[in-house]
Amino acid sequence: MVPTVQAVHPKAHNELISQPEKSFEVVFVSGDSDMDEFSAYFAKMPWLAVPFSDSKALADLNERFKVMGIPHLVILDAEFGEVYTEDGVELVSEYGAEAYPFTAERINELKEQEKAAKENQTIHSVLGTPTRDYLISNGGDKVPISELEGKYVGLCFVVDGYGPVVQFTSLLAKIYEKLREVGEKFEVVAVSVDGDEESFSESFAAMPWLAIPHGDKVCEKLARYFELRGLPTLVLIGPDGKTLNNDIAEIIDEHGVDAWEGFPFTADKLGVLAEKAKARAEAQTLESLLVTDGLDFVLGKDGVKVPVSELKGKTVLLYFSAQWCGPCQAFLPKLVAEYTKIKEKHSDFEIVFLSSDQDQSSYDEFFSSMPWLALPLGDPREKQLGKTFKIRGIPSLVAIGPDGRTVTGDAKAPLTVHGADAFPFTGERLQELEKKMEETAKAWPEKVKHELHEEHELVLTRMATVYGCDGCGEMGGSWSYRCKECDLDLHTRCALEKKGDEEAAAGYVCEGDVCRKA
Repeated sequence: MVPTVQAVHPKAHNELISQPEKSFEVVFVSGDSDMDEFSAYFAKMPWLAVPFSDSKALADLNERFKVMGIPHLVILDAEFGEVYTEDGVELVSEYGAEAYPFTAERINELKEQEKAAKENQTIHSVLGTPTRDYLISNGGDKVPISELEGKYVGLCFVVDGYGPVVQFTSLLAKIYEKLREVGEKFEVVAVSVDGDEESFSESFAAMPWLAIPHGDKVCEKLARYFELRGLPTLVLIGPDGKTLNNDIAEIIDEHGVDAWEGFPFTADKLGVLAEKAKARAEAQTLESLLVTDGLDFVLGKDGVKVPVSELKGKTVLLYFSAQWCGPCQAFLPKLVAEYTKIKEKHSDFEIVFLSSDQDQSSYDEFFSSMPWLALPLGDPREKQLGKTFKIRGIPSLVAIGPDGRTVTGDAKAPLTVHGADAFPFTGERLQELEKKMEETAKAWPEKVKHELHEEHELVLTRMATVYGCDGCGEMGGSWSYRCKECDLDLHTRCALEKKGDEEAAAGYVCEGDVCRKA
């Protein structure tokens, strides 16, 4: 019985073929567009392949296994053709060579082993192996795992040279030293899940804690065992060797160096951190956000330094964006238009651009199209404010009120839906606008027919999030004329405005029963 696969990770393949008792072979089924691509890719593989010239065989295999995307990994019994699984990519990623022979029985066995391991977990079962009962220090010393018994242990998953991990480990090092300074029994163990040994050694040299030796199979096992989903991740193990928390990295990121006061991050201690965070938010001022380490200005046009003090008493939008970001470029014209409208009526309003661009020329080009202020490129305040407001994607808009407190962490959604009318972005103002729109919606027909979608009627639908109008291509919210079956949305104005009823919205041409973008 020889399990055969369409594609598999070389590491698992090499491990399996090194064990004579395990019959195993791999066959590459190419999806390349030409012979040159196939040859270059196949040259990196230590296994077999269906000839690229045999287009019928390639097509038949894709049809036989209903391949909808790649990589796609089919594992079967080559002797009898029995398909063991078509989820081979997931199995190899999770279990590696241990999944052999990739049958349902073997996978269930591995899952039962992991379940039992978690129920009987100790610090030794997590960090050790039958042949290794030690960790290493950055000085190269072997430290017995037994020295961690009775301590809280943080497992810090690291990838060499990855920016967010580098920043996190720098912060964690400060907390680590503080906890040791006050006498807490706390240790950290680095778990490397990528990179070469030389790079790991360089980054590990700056870490004051221990590590699992680079390349040890336990590192991959722990990534699966703790269901690693992203980085940075810090798993907390209790003094009894049981898992207390699968990830406290976000807690540490949110509270910074002060997070040490929440150790060991029990419900009570997290309550203390929450109270401190609440107190900080209530005491927040524009200066506390934008003035730090001697940096007390933002940039106007031509590099003019504008003191932060000149923004006091204004509603300020912090605009997290970048020139390389497609959605940011698409959103900018809308933001410029609404900014201009707001400024015409409210002088106590401003926007500050916080860039994630990688070079000065990109920053300069993007900022040149903005009529507002900015932080300099690479300003440390940008990263700190990103952490403070938990910015997970761009473009993002955070609204700061005249008193310096946060009005909303998401001003983009109301500005997209209501435009300049959303100012000053307070809950009261948005409720007022929603109530007005609810009243307006009562006069709209429940269903309409539209020439852009003649297959079905469009139903007036209350939208929970913003959406893209399939008529004009712009974003909308609150209400849509929607075909749920076809996932199609039209702005109410695009669906309802008729020539002669009222003037079309700027940039639109109305013909008959439909308004389209000009």
